[in-house]
Amino acid sequence: MKRFFIITNGQRDEDLSVTHSLQDYISAKGGESSCYVSNKSEWGKRRLAALGKAEIDADCILVLGGDGTLVRAARDTAAFGIPLIGINLGTVGYLCELDLPMVFNAIDSLFEDNYELERRMMIEGSGFGQASTAMNDIVIHRAGNSQLINLVISVNGEYLTTCTADGIIISTPTGSTGYSMSAGGPIVDPRTELLLVTPINPQLLTMRSIVVGADAEIEVTFAKRREEFDEEADVAFDGDHMMSMKVGDTIRVKKSSEAAQILKINRLSFLQILRKKML
Repeated sequence: MKRFFIITNGQRDEDLSVTHSLQDYISAKGGESSCYVSNKSEWGKRRLAALGKAEIDADCILVLGGDGTLVRAARDTAAFGIPLIGINLGTVGYLCELDLPMVFNAIDSLFEDNYELERRMMIEGSGFGQASTAMNDIVIHRAGNSQLINLVISVNGEYLTTCTADGIIISTPTGSTGYSMSAGGPIVDPRTELLLVTPINPQLLTMRSIVVGADAEIEVTFAKRREEFDEEADVAFDGDHMMSMKVGDTIRVKKSSEAAQILKINRLSFLQILRKKML
């Protein structure tokens, strides 16, 4: 690898000192690099997704920021088939492969094609004339008033349950260490392929996460709960608000035909990373 495209979270590298250091190092080794600086509001507008593959003409995408930056970059560039590697400028950085002290050695390894490639499952959600993809999760959450909402959940056309809660999270294995975990969902090896359905603050204490196969199609219908409220729900893809639901709307979630390609430099196993950063 010699050609790199750098995606920088401008809120994590405000003076771009890390970004410029990486570009200088790549140039000194005879490589090429270009850069895109983004912030959270721009991700919401999906400006990166508007770029064409010709503008991201690279062998590898270096993502500077945190897990959220990596997830959004992977989602918005999955169609280009360019592998990514995350450089953690945030806090935990569970998904990011590299911390700052490791960066230059990692670039040496990339120049020498010394890496492994992991393929990560993504999901797509569609309904009421809209569609989008996510690497981590699709979250349906109550909007406006503080009341719980009713969500009717079916799997492959078969009724499963009616969830009365703040909302639900449908996540990939990669997303199992994000919002789903905070809501009580299990941690899953990111290399597997399955779908997690996790309720958010459910009314029934017995309601827990449900795991279904990667070939499943999950339907969630927003059902009316109280006559006196004009109820609404928000739908977020990897933390970005993409849709709004009204009573009667249905969103369908299934495995995406696209997948994220994540580069691995170190040889740490899933359990080693879990012990190091999460336990």
